Amino acid sequence: MAKVTTYSAGRIASRVKALGRQISREVAGRRLDVVVTMDRSFMFAADLIRFISAPMVLHFVREDIRDVEHAGHTRREVFFGNRGGSSSPADLKGRDVLLVDVILDSGITQDFLLRRIGEGKPRSLRLAVLLDKLNGRRVALEPDYFGFKTASNLVWSGYGLAASNGTGRSGGNLIAGSTGTRGRKAARGRKRGR
Repeated sequence: MAKVTTYSAGRIASRVKALGRQISREVAGRRLDVVVTMDRSFMFAADLIRFISAPMVLHFVREDIRDVEHAGHTRREVFFGNRGGSSSPADLKGRDVLLVDVILDSGITQDFLLRRIGEGKPRSLRLAVLLDKLNGRRVALEPDYFGFKTASNLVWSGYGLAASNGTGRSGGNLIAGSTGTRGRKAARGRKRGR
């Protein structure tokens, strides 16, 4: 039987509350611009901002994967579009900015977004993630705030993260199985997620 790792709703709530308090202390009452990666981070971001005691402005970015034709070759590229809030990094000049994403794995996406936001010369720029997958990193990047460190071969669902069939986002617990054991056997006997 495949080994399953779980973080309960209570344990997640306790850790998110601690992160919110830590961020509040460091922001010290200044305005905080929070940039949230959608769609998978919505639940973590919503809970986290409830525990940050500072004036906040929220900005939402969503990735858009496209096949781009260049010099006769097609390659897949990731673009990010804004959903409300600022329209460019320049709008964040001199501000305290917190990028919120639920998982840090390879770090490529977060590194790109941090560099893009950094072009606008914010006063400070930090990264908060719930799950830090240590061994999967492909860039030199560490989160400023993290909830849990986890193995890179674990595939998570629940708490805003969808299982491979698109379901499971609404689960309050985080449930994971290893990528090597994921599938029919790993899914049996569990009502939510993988």
